[in-house]
Amino acid sequence: MPTTRTFEDQIWEALATVKDPELPLTVMDLGLIDEVQVTGGRVHVRMTPTYSACPAIDVMRQDIRTKLLNLPGVEEVQVELSFAEPWTMARMTERGRARLLEHGLSVPTRQSAEAVTCPFCGSTNTALENPFGPTLCRAIYYCRDCHNPIERFKPPLE
Repeated sequence: MPTTRTFEDQIWEALATVKDPELPLTVMDLGLIDEVQVTGGRVHVRMTPTYSACPAIDVMRQDIRTKLLNLPGVEEVQVELSFAEPWTMARMTERGRARLLEHGLSVPTRQSAEAVTCPFCGSTNTALENPFGPTLCRAIYYCRDCHNPIERFKPPLE
């Protein structure tokens, strides 16, 4: 039996293609999208950034607008940032966590107090080298077993 994609399905599918420019993940993998409201040709997207000062947020907002405005029937797009509830690792999808590991980034569990696991050798014999990585959401660790530097996705408040 054939299925018909609804207008809202098309919107969610388009959102699933918007990437974070600093991470190998989409806004959906990160769990940034809180809500989508559609009224006629107007689309309102509410999203929670990983960090309030995330430098990539404006790029993602513009990418969301561009992707959605390219859909037939979308006339206006508003992307609202929400800070009502802070973003946490629990919002990230399992697919997102797997993608980070595939790209060599250590991924915290849903609690932030666990040992850092090396994505290359699996060892937890690691040490924090620098809490400031190449982006606000990454820290640099060092694996004492395989001697590789490790970028770790840093949950907020760490």
